[in-house]
Amino acid sequence: MPAPVVQRILAPSRKQRPSFEVVCELVFRPIAHLLVLLLAPLRVPPPAVVVTAATTGIGAAVLIASHHYAAGALLLVLKTILDNADGQLARATNQITVLGRYLDSESDLLVNAFVFAALGIATGHLAVAAISFLCVTLALGVDFNLERLYRAERGEPFDPMPPATGIAGVLAHIYRAVYAPQDVWIERYCERRLRRATPAQRLAYHDRATLQLLANFGLSTQLAVLSACLAFDTPTLYLWLGIGCAVTLIPLELRRGRRQAHSRL
Repeated sequence: MPAPVVQRILAPSRKQRPSFEVVCELVFRPIAHLLVLLLAPLRVPPPAVVVTAATTGIGAAVLIASHHYAAGALLLVLKTILDNADGQLARATNQITVLGRYLDSESDLLVNAFVFAALGIATGHLAVAAISFLCVTLALGVDFNLERLYRAERGEPFDPMPPATGIAGVLAHIYRAVYAPQDVWIERYCERRLRRATPAQRLAYHDRATLQLLANFGLSTQLAVLSACLAFDTPTLYLWLGIGCAVTLIPLELRRGRRQAHSRL
């Protein structure tokens, strides 16, 4: 099915982004949309889907650590579908909440930590797994923040830490401790690079092509690649691919700098 047709069908529940994560948009989101059509009439709250996705992901980690790679891969695919369904369900039923925003971010990090720990146990490469986890986390954080800064440059700012109370407030404190330092560091780094930049140079630096590449380092793609590696009994390969994601950020940043410099001409 052509991409424009898929986008048109999913329009009511699709999260608007300036980039296109191929595996997510053409595979997981359409499947998740079918699940949303089943869950919406049942009035299932989106946070319940988030918790189910997290539980499924942790179950996959247990299977991976036990060398049940095929079963772990299947659960990771299910987790990815559920992970896409929670946001789509929230948008389709007008149930977008601050609780869901924080719960989704933090449950993804928790599941990733379990999965990489499981990969380390299963492969015997604990140090490589730890480094890969940090690299993938960095790549995901850069993806999130560069999209945030791209939108801000074009008059579409949004708060990565919206105010919250109750349970959401507790999760907000956790987010502030875990994610906020990375968010602040990335923003400050970009602002140092753009200290003397003109508006045109800022737009050249925060370019859409960068977001397009980073979007395809996204979590849905990460889990799809990991599932494929598990299916082919090559979990160690994924650990090195995860490290490669962070290494790719270096030439990507050099390219952004060249774009900024050339915009002076």
